[in-house]
Amino acid sequence: MEETEYTRIVQRYLDTVYRVALSSCKNPHDAEDIVQSTFLKLLESSPEFQDEEHIRKWLIRVTVNEANNLWRSLWRKRVISLEETLTEPEFTEPEHSELFWAVQKLPPKYREATYLYYYEEYSIKEIAKLLHISETAIQTRLMRAREKLRQQLKEAWK
Repeated sequence: MEETEYTRIVQRYLDTVYRVALSSCKNPHDAEDIVQSTFLKLLESSPEFQDEEHIRKWLIRVTVNEANNLWRSLWRKRVISLEETLTEPEFTEPEHSELFWAVQKLPPKYREATYLYYYEEYSIKEIAKLLHISETAIQTRLMRAREKLRQQLKEAWK
């Protein structure tokens, strides 16, 4: 891969990859490590892409895989998550901030599907391909995530 093409891809997708990584691990330091690993894999493998959407999907898939690898290695080492170190992103409306943090509190399988569907605006079919699970499983995860969010935010929305 040419240096100019690599630089263009990094500049264009850095924010997306970071947000997906942060959504998966809930720790900015781990998210930065995941981003670095993702773009290193891009440089090392130099895949042939069909279009911009193919690049985006490839990067998200690799990011999710890297996050899963991180969780597996942390589990084996029994390292405790540093959730306290989360820095709050800036939102124009307080409701958006509250909803974002409620999504971040969801279990990982619900959080990933919800984040990709609502924040990255992927379709259920695309999420199913990215996560290598059935569309029905994605629909179920989204339905359960909505229910959990409804329960979490019940008092806040009244």
